[in-house]
Amino acid sequence: MQNNRIYHRLLQLDTYFFNFLRISIFIVMAWIGGLKAFHYEADGIVPFVANSPLMSFFYKNADHKVFNEDKKLVAEYTLYKNPEGKVIQKNIDWHKENRTYTFSYGLGSMIVVIGFLVLLGIWFPKIGAVGGVLTFLMSFVTLSFLITTPEVYVPNLGGDYTTPQYGFPYLSGAGRLVLKDIIMMAGGLVLFSDSLKKIVRPLAQ
Repeated sequence: MQNNRIYHRLLQLDTYFFNFLRISIFIVMAWIGGLKAFHYEADGIVPFVANSPLMSFFYKNADHKVFNEDKKLVAEYTLYKNPEGKVIQKNIDWHKENRTYTFSYGLGSMIVVIGFLVLLGIWFPKIGAVGGVLTFLMSFVTLSFLITTPEVYVPNLGGDYTTPQYGFPYLSGAGRLVLKDIIMMAGGLVLFSDSLKKIVRPLAQ
């Protein structure tokens, strides 16, 4: 009997749990989307965008190949990446010409908007349903980087001896970050379903 009361009370908390998920996704979206306004974050997403068949057309130099110091043919963007916390003007100039920052501003704005749509689902289920679908779609595109972006896997850079773990399935820091979006994808679907239930219930009464 006591257990039934506990279960019943926990079930009554489901609305708060769903709203906590909405707030959590909003925080992630608003924070990450807001950071897209800064150069270091815009630089960081270049490998994903440049290698994506869905988004590479946003960049002017996405398909450019050049020879690096080792005389290897590489993607041009690999020569112009500013390490986080370091500012190199020639790299910034290249990214301006590449439209790196312009694209990042637009992407960041879109991510922030999606976050707000998800948050508004607390009060407006129809808007929340749209936010849930867009969260799912955004995460789906992000996860596609696991297929299209070489940098998501540990490279074989050699050293004193051959790199023992490289390529698939050994995710790099960028790859581990991308993989986490599968949780965001699931969250978007869960919130979409919850919003639909709130929309349908009044109609069924």
